[in-house]
Amino acid sequence: MPIRVLIVDDQSLIRSGLRSVLADSEGIVVVGEAADGAEAISAARGHQPDVVLLDLHMPHISGVEATPQLLRLEKPPRVLVLTTFTTDDLVIQALNAGASGFLLKDLSGAELTAAVRTAAAGGTVTSPEIMTKLVSQAQSRTTAGSDGMQEKIASLTESEREVLALIGAGHTNQQIAETLHLSLASVKTYASRMLNRLGLDNRTQAAVLAYQAGMVTSPGTGVSSDRLA
Repeated sequence: MPIRVLIVDDQSLIRSGLRSVLADSEGIVVVGEAADGAEAISAARGHQPDVVLLDLHMPHISGVEATPQLLRLEKPPRVLVLTTFTTDDLVIQALNAGASGFLLKDLSGAELTAAVRTAAAGGTVTSPEIMTKLVSQAQSRTTAGSDGMQEKIASLTESEREVLALIGAGHTNQQIAETLHLSLASVKTYASRMLNRLGLDNRTQAAVLAYQAGMVTSPGTGVSSDRLA
C-alpha cells in the first residue's frame, strides 16, 4: 500500500512544490491539500492520510492548534510540522501538542521523501537545526541538568537507560528491539516505563533529554517517536 500524504500550507506555491517532489517518489501518493488548519482537519477525516505535512504559520487555525485535533481523529495520522524558522518557539508548542517531527522548509527533495517514509514507518525525522533549538530550550529550563532529573535517570533500570539512549540516537522501536535483542513488546514496555519515571510526555522529549544528559553525542536526524501501543 502506498503512503498517503496530506499537504497543508497556506501558500499554494509551497503546496505545489511539495506535491511535485512527492509525485515523483515511488510508494508515496498525495491524497489531498489544505490551506489552513480547519481545512486540514476536514481533509484528514475524508482522506485518512498516513502522514500530514503541516505548516506552523497559517490563518484561522494554526499548525499548533490543528495538531492535537488531527491526533484525536479515529485514525490519527503522523504529523510532520514544516517551519521556516530554526528559532520558532511554536516548534516547542507543537512538540507539546503531540507532533511527531519537525522539518525546515528548505530541505531537499530526498530529505522530504525520506522523512515521509520514516514517519509512516513509525519514526520521526527532526532536522539537526531544530533539535539543537529543542536542546537549547531544555537547557534553559535546566531539565536534564538538574540533580532531580539526573537522579531519575540513574534510577532507571539498565534496559530502560539503553532504550533512552537509543531513542536519543534516533532509533525506532523495531530498531531498538533488534539492537538489544529484545521483543518489540518488551521495548514498548521499557519505553513506557521510562517516560513515566522521567515525567516526559513523548519520545521526542526523551530524545532531547538523552542528548542533553550526554547519553548521545549529537542530535540525530532520525529521532524516534513510535506509538507505544
